[in-house]
Amino acid sequence: MLAPGGISALTVMSLLLLVWQDVSSIEVPLDPKIQQDLKQPPTIVKQSQKDYIVDPRDNIIIECEAKGNPVPMFSWRRNGKFFNVMKDPRVSMRKRSGTLEIGFRSGGRPEDYEGEYQCFASNELGNALSNKILLRVSKSPLWPKEVLDPVVVSEGSPLVLACNPPPGLPPPLTFWMNSSMMPISQDRRVSMGLNGDLYFSNVLAKDGHTDYSCNARFLFTHTIQQKNPFTLKVQTMELYNETSSVNVTDPYGGRRVPESRPKFLSPSETASGKDSSKMVLRGEKLLIECIAAGVPTPSIKWLKKGGELSAERVHLDSFNKTLRITSVSEEDAGEYVCMASNLIGSISHSIHVQVKAAPYWLDKPTNLVLSPDENGRLVCRANGNPKPHIQWLVNGGPIDSSLPNPSREVMGDTILFRSVQIGSSAVYQCNASNHLGYLLENAFVNILNIAPRMLGPKNQLIKVIEAKHIFLDCPFFGSPQPQLRWFKNGQGSGLDGGHYRVYVNGSLEIKHVRPEDQGTYTCVVSNFLGKEENQVRLEVKDPTRIVRAPERQQVVRGSQVRLDCKVSSDPSLRATVTWLKDNKPLTLDWRVKREEEYLSILDVQNSDEGTYTCSVKTDLDQDSSSARLIVLEDESLSPTYSALPAGCPDPPKDLELSDLAASSVRLTWIPGEDNNSPITEYLVQFEEDRWEPGRWQNLSVYEGKLNSVTLQLSPYLNYQFRVLAINAVGPSTPSLPSFRYLTSGASPDVIPAGLRGWGTMNNNMEISWEPLLDTERNGPNLRYLVWWRRKDMGEEWSNVTTVEPKHLVSDTQTYVPYEIKLQAVNDLGKGPQSNIIIGYSGEDKPTAAPTDLRLSNVDSTKVTLHWIPVDPSTILGEFKEYRVYFWREASLLPGLRVSQERSVRGFYTMAAQPSGILSDLMPYSLYSMFMVVANRGHEGPVSNTVQFRTKEGVPEAPRFFKIIQRSSNTIRLNWDQPLEPNGILIGYRLKYHTVNGSKAGRMHLESFLPNVTSFTLHLPDRGTRYKFFLAAVTQEGAGEVYAEESPHFSNEAYSKDQVDIATQGWFIGLMCAIALIILILLIVCFIKRSRGGKYPVRDKKDLALDQVDQKEHDGSFDYHSDEDNKPLQGSQTSLDGNVKESDDSLGDYGEGGDGQFNEDGSFIGQYTVKKDKEETEGNESSEATSPVNAIYSLA
Repeated sequence: MLAPGGISALTVMSLLLLVWQDVSSIEVPLDPKIQQDLKQPPTIVKQSQKDYIVDPRDNIIIECEAKGNPVPMFSWRRNGKFFNVMKDPRVSMRKRSGTLEIGFRSGGRPEDYEGEYQCFASNELGNALSNKILLRVSKSPLWPKEVLDPVVVSEGSPLVLACNPPPGLPPPLTFWMNSSMMPISQDRRVSMGLNGDLYFSNVLAKDGHTDYSCNARFLFTHTIQQKNPFTLKVQTMELYNETSSVNVTDPYGGRRVPESRPKFLSPSETASGKDSSKMVLRGEKLLIECIAAGVPTPSIKWLKKGGELSAERVHLDSFNKTLRITSVSEEDAGEYVCMASNLIGSISHSIHVQVKAAPYWLDKPTNLVLSPDENGRLVCRANGNPKPHIQWLVNGGPIDSSLPNPSREVMGDTILFRSVQIGSSAVYQCNASNHLGYLLENAFVNILNIAPRMLGPKNQLIKVIEAKHIFLDCPFFGSPQPQLRWFKNGQGSGLDGGHYRVYVNGSLEIKHVRPEDQGTYTCVVSNFLGKEENQVRLEVKDPTRIVRAPERQQVVRGSQVRLDCKVSSDPSLRATVTWLKDNKPLTLDWRVKREEEYLSILDVQNSDEGTYTCSVKTDLDQDSSSARLIVLEDESLSPTYSALPAGCPDPPKDLELSDLAASSVRLTWIPGEDNNSPITEYLVQFEEDRWEPGRWQNLSVYEGKLNSVTLQLSPYLNYQFRVLAINAVGPSTPSLPSFRYLTSGASPDVIPAGLRGWGTMNNNMEISWEPLLDTERNGPNLRYLVWWRRKDMGEEWSNVTTVEPKHLVSDTQTYVPYEIKLQAVNDLGKGPQSNIIIGYSGEDKPTAAPTDLRLSNVDSTKVTLHWIPVDPSTILGEFKEYRVYFWREASLLPGLRVSQERSVRGFYTMAAQPSGILSDLMPYSLYSMFMVVANRGHEGPVSNTVQFRTKEGVPEAPRFFKIIQRSSNTIRLNWDQPLEPNGILIGYRLKYHTVNGSKAGRMHLESFLPNVTSFTLHLPDRGTRYKFFLAAVTQEGAGEVYAEESPHFSNEAYSKDQVDIATQGWFIGLMCAIALIILILLIVCFIKRSRGGKYPVRDKKDLALDQVDQKEHDGSFDYHSDEDNKPLQGSQTSLDGNVKESDDSLGDYGEGGDGQFNEDGSFIGQYTVKKDKEETEGNESSEATSPVNAIYSLA
């Protein structure tokens, strides 16, 4: 009974228990060095069974082994009193062990050592106990001598031959034999009962023998003892009519044996009436029987009131007379009814089965390793029928009489430890007992103070393929639990987040490894006792790939083929290439050769056809690719194939069904023509008209050499089949369908998949699953049998039958666990049951808010949060996270506007004193936040709202940075303050150096006040270029750098927000087009004026076009063309059509009289200038302006 205030105390206790449950105990590693140095209380690791029966012919060995540091010392109690092993010469204890050996070579009786033994293992940290071992000596007493009178019975009467074996330990096994040592034949009429007696439902004349003997087999002594045999005399009845013929099927040979109604021989009707009871322990075997007398021999049937007999759990033996359940559970309790019936009548008997339970574990106490000032708990939960009593002991004695421990509090089946201290280590025992048995479990509490230690190898080198996942292990141990941090290349503030994830066991996971992840990673663990670190070198390798894979090919026999396999892999890894044919290693010979990047096959044969696989493997990864090689026949090699091109095969024909069975049928067909390409495979399709009529579906694929196959079919379908032939060209058209074949129905043989239970509202649970396919129904009227019950409540199963793939359970409590199972059923029977799964009813809004939200370690971008967690029972659902809502109220800089949009961050922790780090905050800002607890669908009420100010940080980059060259000797720099100064600006820092190709000059440094946003730099000469690095500065240091280079030409301005037109594609294309047009015009101009002859316009029609580039004897070239008289651009045309030539002549630009250009490549060859001058002397008209002159004038 609860005292006043007990309800609130129970609530507090529940809160404490749920919080303490998640305080993780330190796990002591199995590393030998740690185990050697670490002190540990004793732990029992091996002991004899509780009910220990020994063979009297052997020595007695009672086992007790334990571990601990220091090595435990052992002692024993016998029948509750100290057992002095040293005083008994027959008893010895093994070295470094508590195992007892009792020998009888020098005499003595094993029976003198029967009793209850218990082992104690002790060291300076505590005492551990073994179970109480009940030692008994096996007994196989002799059968009492007795004289058995002959048993006389009338034909057709019932009979029981009693066995009554002598009581042995353990009880013997009984069986009946005759004098020839042959078993007595048993059937529906004659059978042995559970007590060993031999029952005759009715006696026949042939049962008259003199050697019915019961035998008892004793397991320990391996002996069989035989009872004196029974003599059975049967008095036969008179014939009905001596003159009538005897029916050979009549067991009585036509004699006057009266028929009789059934009557129970076991259980005896006189002793139990129509009802009896049976008590069985949970987990043991249930055996109940009904044996009936009567003529004709009655048949036995069983049923269970209010339920069904599970075919998986319930077995009927001994011709249905015995009902057996191998391992009984609470659900097997109930009323079982056996019915015996024959032609005359029927009777029934009810057996009330009651299931009791010795204690069994729900939650066993486990060892607890804690650091000083930590909290923890031991839990001991057991169940049974009746409910077991829980008793706690410490170091083998009652906890109530032990020394007071202020850090320990016993609360029923739980012991709470608060702020434990060094010196309070002990071994605790939990004893759960009822009148049917007991459980005893040891669990030590060990308080440790150990500096961090690394457990793994030092300075590992790990290689990983790019884009793979990798775990860098850092196993460690320490107490208190050390803090773990990872660093890369000795820099940064710790790796966690992004594609890095740190686990509590020390491992660092890197997701989707990139080349830049290569480097040295340092794992650092620390507590207040010290610090230790280890390094791991990570090398990222290129993946191994087949960059040119083999392709499917068709070749003619006798030709040559090449299968490519070009491989790419990391140069530092050794890659091995292998070839397989049809998944078997390929044999290389003079025809089949492997080259570096391909496989070649000479003189291809039919045996070369198959699937070729190229596989490349390194120490880290592998790749493979396959292709099919098909060999076609050539007309010259095989006259069976024509020279016509290959085509799809003809469809198979004459489909026949044979060997008709319940779930299979043989399908045979005649192959069609292959049309010059061998048939490689056949595709069998089916159509059924019950669920999807008219839809053809693929059933199986078979080799091309087959034409008769056995098809495996599903029950309750009306099949028809068709076949498609396939060759290298493609598939044939489908064959004509076969006649239909209807398979017989059966019970379902598939368990529905996807069984789950989850609430859609706070007072229900929806159980759903994936419905069976139509082809899995196996029979008519498919439905689903669904069971559910509250978990660990001992409730009876509720069930419902439905045709829908879901069922809604209403009126549930909020978020409680249920056990759920499912079974498909049709009219022909039940399918297999699913495994039991755990589902939950619906969630509701959490009712409590986290309290005492407070902060510590406020930095410029992060802050540590602390809060008091909610009672888990108030979450009303599956705990998801503690959710923090935070927003930026304002910047601490006057006049700077900020966004007040709320952000959210989740923290998953069930620690008793939870904390978390909120990062990615803006420096020098005022923030507000509150916290809620969330389950999968709801959030609870909000906590207290907290405001805090982040510290100053380094500023962002300046808003813009412009470089303007205003003259040939100065550059002006302009910038603006950052959008987010992240603190009070104290100035700007400008670094710059000259740039000459890839070489950098000496670095210069300039510092400016915060109100200065420009700077003018004087250039030493026009061609000097600079690279500038500008950063804003606060008290925390320089911020993000803005880098720019000075422009190439004057009057160019560069900034991050402007676009350089000279680098734009359209501008470059336009300039190139203009330059090309100018060049074409210049070349045309040059060609037109470079021709030698000049003729008046009036003679133009009389001149014939001479050969162009006709070479004269002196090696010069003479150009004559009527084109010379056409007006050029810049010439004037008179009114009468004559051309007024330009005053300039090409010859005037020659050097001397040879008219030759310089050797700059602008012109090669000579003009016949002298000849031209002589011909034109006296004619003052000159040639048009030369293109060369035009170029010079531009210069």
